[in-house]
Amino acid sequence: MTITRRTLLRATVGGTLAGAFGAAAPALARHRPTVFVAGDSTAATYAVADHPRAGWGQALPVFLRHHVRVVNEALSGASSKSFADLGRLDRILSAIRPGDVLLVSFGHNDSKAADPARYTEPWTTFPDYLRLYLDGARAARARPILVTPVERRRFTADGTPYLSHGEYPDAMRALATQTRTPLIDLTRLSFDLWGTLGPERTKDHFLWLDAGESANYPDGVADNTHFQAHGAIEVARLVVAAGPGIPGRDECALRRTPISDDVLTWPATRPAES
Repeated sequence: MTITRRTLLRATVGGTLAGAFGAAAPALARHRPTVFVAGDSTAATYAVADHPRAGWGQALPVFLRHHVRVVNEALSGASSKSFADLGRLDRILSAIRPGDVLLVSFGHNDSKAADPARYTEPWTTFPDYLRLYLDGARAARARPILVTPVERRRFTADGTPYLSHGEYPDAMRALATQTRTPLIDLTRLSFDLWGTLGPERTKDHFLWLDAGESANYPDGVADNTHFQAHGAIEVARLVVAAGPGIPGRDECALRRTPISDDVLTWPATRPAES
């Protein structure tokens, strides 16, 4: 039986969803716990042609036990609005099951006022769109977790880090409180990490490469938003360590340092775009 988004949104904890599944209940009992990721390019999974670029959602399995599945739907360029308008949220809600977790992380592209397809106002349309994710997950008896946007690599001339996401993190924090939704404050956690590392050491986390260092970036690259493998792994560590509601956390892996970049895999194509 196909469960549509409308079915999910009309379901209640009291049993509508269970009735809708009917004979599928035994299959649900065997369902592997799954972590879904709804987000943007900072979380996305990248392909062989993008190596060593990686997103923190791509690195989540490093810190989870093998029985937990990660479905990373994070999409480059997405905002909370465009992700939903493109049908990506519907795609998650058609697959998510009771007990699964949905990580919701936006804010990088919501601030792009010149692009009406992506722009949201931090205190009105941004939380309005985020509520679609929370309500949809809860209707499916899954557990939503809000994740404030990971901070960019931003330093003043004297090496002092500064914040770049305006009011969007505060708006997400307020929504988490209003809706009693668990929150991973990745903005604060990553900002603290970048401040500790400083301007030079953060280059090993972000996509900073010299000319000739990578065949995929022959002229080099200096990207202060996206990560190479090491940075993706360390941001994923922050997410999992701060998210006790995430199933199957591997405490040994969380304590292990350093972790080799080789633990990540890059598929032939970007899965969220193929």
